[in-house]
Amino acid sequence: MGKDVNLTYDPAYEAAAPDDFPAMLVPERYGKRSTAFDKIISATHDHFWDPLDPKYVDFNQPFDIEKQLIMPAETIIEFKCGVADRVAPADRVKFGNLINHQMLSGILHGEQAALSLSADLCHILLDPGAQEYAANQAREEARHVTGFSNYIRSHWGKPAPMDPFLLKLITEMVYSPLVWKKIVGLQMVLEGLAMGLFSNFYQFSQDPVLKQLLQFTMTDEAFHHKFGKIWADKTIPHLPKTELDKIEDWAWELFQALVAELNSPELKRDIYEQFGLDWRWVNDQVLAAQEKAKQRGSLDKSTSVFRTFIKTLLKAGLITSRTAPKYARLVDVEELRMEGDRMIGDDIADEGIRHLQRINQHEGGFISVSAAE
Repeated sequence: MGKDVNLTYDPAYEAAAPDDFPAMLVPERYGKRSTAFDKIISATHDHFWDPLDPKYVDFNQPFDIEKQLIMPAETIIEFKCGVADRVAPADRVKFGNLINHQMLSGILHGEQAALSLSADLCHILLDPGAQEYAANQAREEARHVTGFSNYIRSHWGKPAPMDPFLLKLITEMVYSPLVWKKIVGLQMVLEGLAMGLFSNFYQFSQDPVLKQLLQFTMTDEAFHHKFGKIWADKTIPHLPKTELDKIEDWAWELFQALVAELNSPELKRDIYEQFGLDWRWVNDQVLAAQEKAKQRGSLDKSTSVFRTFIKTLLKAGLITSRTAPKYARLVDVEELRMEGDRMIGDDIADEGIRHLQRINQHEGGFISVSAAE
């Protein structure tokens, strides 16, 4: 796993081959610990929460999904492009919440992917500090899986299947021997998208249980995002152009796939069929609505899922003049470039940390590092 393959320009991200466990037992390795991750490792205790303890999230709180939408109609694309008008008024809440079920199932599958990817990084990273951080992240992703599993079970029994196309993309990341693919794919692509999605759900959800679950999850995700930023700061400036181009193009391909699949009508065809809707007709309506949104510049709003994601890549140096025009079809890239590093989800995460400190009776007040640092 040479430097030209793994793009390891800082010893903190050196890795062993997946089948080379003896490399972990080399005596000299234990003394070569980077301090780059100590701050975010130490902060782990300040945002501890347990999805099985109702003092953190009580999944038994009542919320009638037969009578009330989890997310308001204006946040669901089928309600904004005339599709829901074809559904009987008495069935529209059920229709909307089944779409929410699909979205939340996707989030659950994404958390499982993050768990598997961070566990995989723990298995191959040679630096003891990086390995400890990856172990912490794996533990935190595991509680996200438990939390979203509990939420979905309380309302629908089980999650919807994962989109086959996204499953293929994530499986490639999990099985890849390339550390850069795992870090960019997990800490920037998945975490960047997650923070945008969670911010959107948190701001608009009408279910207080989901809002609490999302906020506590975001307290973890903000620090996971930081691990990717450290990698970018230590790696991107040193990459030869050919290698930077390779990562930049891969990130763009992932972005395109996520844009296409996040609200894919084909993925929701089983839902539509329950209400007598042809998914191909829905697809035409959704595409028309998305085109109008682009023309109005709707994605330039700070709550846009993709705006948050694009800013993550831009600040990491993974959007250059080569690819900026592609992203500029959706957002004002130059405006993003001039903004500070904080994301909309950081304020939500910081307040969540303060809430957790109160629950955990943390002494000494607010921690010295914020979620966005």
